Amino acid sequence: MSKTKRKIKGWSPTWLTPVDEKNLKRSRGNDCITFINMFCTQTKETIAGFSGSRIETREWQNETINHLFAVGDNNLFKHRTALIGMARKNGKSTLGSGIALWSLFMGSEGGEVYSCAADRDQARIVFGEAKRMIEAEEELSELCKIYRDAIEIPSTGSIYRVLSSEAYSKEGLSPTMVIYDELHAAPNRELFDVMQLGMGARREPMMIAITTAGVKSDASGQDSTAYSMYQYGQRVARGEINDPTFFMAWWEAEQNSDHHLKATWEKANPGFGDLNDPADFESMVKKTPESEFRTKRCNQWVSSQQAWLPNGAWDKLKSDKKINDDVEMVLGFDGSFSGDASVIVGVTLEDVPHIFVIKAWEKQPEDTDEWRVDTLDVENEIIDFCSKYKVKEVACDPFRWQRSMQVLQDSGIPIVEWPSSSANRMVPACAKFYDAVVNETITHDGNPLLARHISNSVVKTDRLGPRIVKEHRGSPRKIDAAVASIIGLDRATIARNEEIAAVPAFFMV
Repeated sequence: MSKTKRKIKGWSPTWLTPVDEKNLKRSRGNDCITFINMFCTQTKETIAGFSGSRIETREWQNETINHLFAVGDNNLFKHRTALIGMARKNGKSTLGSGIALWSLFMGSEGGEVYSCAADRDQARIVFGEAKRMIEAEEELSELCKIYRDAIEIPSTGSIYRVLSSEAYSKEGLSPTMVIYDELHAAPNRELFDVMQLGMGARREPMMIAITTAGVKSDASGQDSTAYSMYQYGQRVARGEINDPTFFMAWWEAEQNSDHHLKATWEKANPGFGDLNDPADFESMVKKTPESEFRTKRCNQWVSSQQAWLPNGAWDKLKSDKKINDDVEMVLGFDGSFSGDASVIVGVTLEDVPHIFVIKAWEKQPEDTDEWRVDTLDVENEIIDFCSKYKVKEVACDPFRWQRSMQVLQDSGIPIVEWPSSSANRMVPACAKFYDAVVNETITHDGNPLLARHISNSVVKTDRLGPRIVKEHRGSPRKIDAAVASIIGLDRATIARNEEIAAVPAFFMV
């Protein structure tokens, strides 16, 4: 393994596969670095520089590029597959864009360069930066034709395209360079395999995955492509496997490290304090779920399920607040029929919302298998409560409760459908609830059933984002009261914001 002669800030990675010194001396990395610094510009203002200014690659980036493009004894790239991993906001996309453009403009004739990702929007991040770099540099823009999802160099026949994960439509491609952005989010390995196999006919191809860590398993429940590559890279770095064609540079914090500490952040962020802002870390660590912070900011792999709320955070918010009949509120309801619980919670529309359990139906150990939730009792409880208090709406998960929702609506109860199975709803609603707990901007009645359901909730994190689930399908540990509270708080804050927005400005002076 090569050794640098002096200490370089941000270098070396936690995991680095070996590269012989002779291969480094022949590296074409300097050609790539020179191209990026001469022709690539900042496309947006960050702490790394102003929009429109020339990119100045950092020394640790130069080391990465030199290792990446080391040249073997046959005068071809030593590596064919590479995995580069670091936490967010370390210039991964900009680096990927610069490498893609270098390959497009300076690579072999008839080259095929591709930006790949789990979905087309993600793939367009690297491609979009590359396109804006060309548009900002007259010398480059004169050489190519720019289309919505492609850039063509007529004089060489080379082309650069965006591809998403629908791998079935990508057969027949012959890539020379592939930049796979955020590989951790790939739903499966189809696109990765198609692109890698497609490189077979090329003399000097390379596939580079640039990613942060994520969850260890993909949508199929198997180890994700990125995690499999990471494990493979560890074995190569340790010397367990001899594979000179594979390269990995991976920055990460130690698994048992305190994620609140600056020293932890620095391990996973080679651009700490230069390409990213330490103040942002100090802010985000206070309001981001630990599993999410560890993946995005500490670059650590996590299991798909982690404890949801910090230990003791919920208990601190207990209040003896009494609910007056003149306080507006929203009811959240999550119901089952037999196995799980059915719970109605109230959430007040106040500056500091108060969450309280109205009633719960839960199968007890002594109940027989024939136990069922009394739907008529649920309906009557909601109707009775709404007749006594100022209920603005009742938000329900409609699964198996459509008939009751219609009965309630016919009784004049304002019903809002809120399907908890929708990740598009649950991910932001769970984040809202988490923020309210850790920032202590809500209170609750201390109901033991609610506390138990909160503690039973675990976080499932996938490419859609983190949200609460049961520990596994069929688990006896209920989370319905937690779901009802999330539903209620989400709708209560929306209703509160709508009321504030409706108040004329002169009343708010």
